[in-house]
Amino acid sequence: MVNVIGHRKIYLGISVVLVGAAVFASLFWGFKQGIDFTGGTLWQFKLSGNESSSQVEEFFRNDLEVNEVKINTDEEGGSLFVRIPDISEAEHQKFSNDLKTKFGVFEEMSFQSIGPSVGAELRQKSITAMILVLLGISLYIAYAFRKVYQPISSWKYGVVTLVSLFHDVAIPAGMLAVLGHFGAVEIDGNFVVALLVVVGFSVHDTIVVFDRIRENLLISRGKKEFGEVINESVNETLARSINTSLTLILVLSALYLVGPVSLHYFVLTLLVGVTVGIYSSIFVASPLLYVWHKLSTR
Repeated sequence: MVNVIGHRKIYLGISVVLVGAAVFASLFWGFKQGIDFTGGTLWQFKLSGNESSSQVEEFFRNDLEVNEVKINTDEEGGSLFVRIPDISEAEHQKFSNDLKTKFGVFEEMSFQSIGPSVGAELRQKSITAMILVLLGISLYIAYAFRKVYQPISSWKYGVVTLVSLFHDVAIPAGMLAVLGHFGAVEIDGNFVVALLVVVGFSVHDTIVVFDRIRENLLISRGKKEFGEVINESVNETLARSINTSLTLILVLSALYLVGPVSLHYFVLTLLVGVTVGIYSSIFVASPLLYVWHKLSTR
């Protein structure tokens, strides 16, 4: 039997350290934003295969007169991911012809161009969507648990859920801030989608645990101490939570190892978020309820 309440200081201490480090990285280093948020052009194409990324970069700078260029290589597919400032369709066609003339082979796989104003609007809407989702979920849980008022009020379930979800979002976000600072990893629209998926999956696990706590509180009718009820509830749902989450982690691990390079960090964000979501549902949310209850009784 896992004694979640008995070792709550250890579990909560681990979370405080991780979230603190994530918040520090996010605030002081920030995020390296992709073209979805800053505007620009992301161009994927294949050439003959004999040229290096440095040769292509030199061609963009010297021949095409594009000063801001960043190139990544897909080793498995043999394609190049080129990021440059926003260009018109006429420039797009001209650059395509110049590349074909220079390297002999040119196969375009994708071309994505976003203006700066569109990127700024998308960034603002993404932040708004995340805030509304977190608040909406917390308010719904507070309403759903309205019949539970002893020994802790229903609205506190909503607040604890909000704190738990912030924990699950902050850690993968901090990871990408670190990767952006040291490895030039950029965030884009997929990053926001990944965080929303993490929120949805994490809150599902948290609700399962909270619902079992509610059921056991109604059954015990005050005969058991609140910490004992929480421990029983967590252990009753532990196997289900781990088994359900493990299947998703296995799928995400496979996608991370053999999936397309364009989704590499999207899958990594999901993988880290889901993992910390499992942890928070069991070792953060429930102990926080108990800690709040103990502080209230004092």
